[in-house]
Parts: sequence; structure tokens; C-alpha cells
Amino acid sequence: MAGVERLRKTRETTVRVKLALSGRPGEIRTGVGFLDHMLELLAYHGGFGLSVQAEGDLQVDAHHTVEDIGITLGEALAEALGERQGLARYGEATIPMEEALAQVVVDLARRPFFRFEGRFPTERVGLFDLELVPEFLKAFAMHGVFTLHARLLYGENAHHMAEAVFKALAYALRRALARAEEGPRSTKGRL
Repeated sequence: MAGVERLRKTRETTVRVKLALSGRPGEIRTGVGFLDHMLELLAYHGGFGLSVQAEGDLQVDAHHTVEDIGITLGEALAEALGERQGLARYGEATIPMEEALAQVVVDLARRPFFRFEGRFPTERVGLFDLELVPEFLKAFAMHGVFTLHARLLYGENAHHMAEAVFKALAYALRRALARAEEGPRSTKGRL
């Protein structure tokens, strides 16, 4: 898979990400099963070539691993986007997953911002702390240097709700990455 490769190594984690803006999903093994599932959805529905290998201090909890994967994936995305010329720039998707509905809106201009609205009905899915969903998204947006708004509109099943968020992120990014017919989508002349 051609693309960008990023490595992040700290005392808490070692994370390797390979990202191509188009391609087929590769191997994703983070030690956090639910996150693997969400990243597979992101790659598949976004059309990304994505491989992630991570080792972290899971004996503490999954926080450092999840956040560092978000940071590393964001850095890979920022590098892959380069000058961000010729992109549609904005993307939005509202995605259902059975009874759950989530909306994600992105702006790929270099204005990092993150907002998450909504609540999960439970604290966990299996062993995964759902408070880590917004932590991952925030790290991804801040280090990817883009704006990301995510809203859980409603739902009853926490797994479905998280899945709707990641699928909506995938489709919003895919739309923002579409080629624009004329120059940068900015009155400033660049993103």
C-alpha cells in the first residue's frame, strides 16, 4: 500500500500507521478489539488504505493507546493531504445504524477544532470505555489539523451509536477529499 507512514513511540505506547487516501483496508491490530472494529469501518467506508499496529499500556487502561492512535492517524492524514489543494474541503454525512443516527461534518482547511454532542446510554461496550470515542476523534482532528463536529442524534444501542459515528466520519471525509473542479475552496486562495 503506497501512502504515508507514521510512527509514534512514547513510554506508554508504540503506534505505527500507514495511510493512503484511497485503497483497501490493511491489517489493524491495536490490542483494543472495539477500536479495531471502528477503524476497520472507517477505512472500509472511507475507501482508505489503512494499516494500524499498536502496543500500549493496556494494563492501565486503553486511554493512552486510543489517544495515541488518534494522534498518529491525524499526523498521517495531515501529511497525506499535503497542501490540500483541489479538494472539495467540506464533507458531511448523517448515517443510521439501525435505531441509532449520527452526523459528522468536517472542514479540511487548516483550522483544527473539535466538538462532540451526544451521550451514550452505557459507559462501555464490552471492555471499551465509550468516553474514548470523543478522545480519539479529538486527537485525530487536532493532529490532522481540520475541523470535526460529531453529533449522536439518538440511539439505544451503544455499539450501534459508536458505529454510526465512525461510518459518518468515513463518509464525511470521503466527500471532503473529493476533487474540486477549480482551485482551492477558499477566498484566501489556499487552505
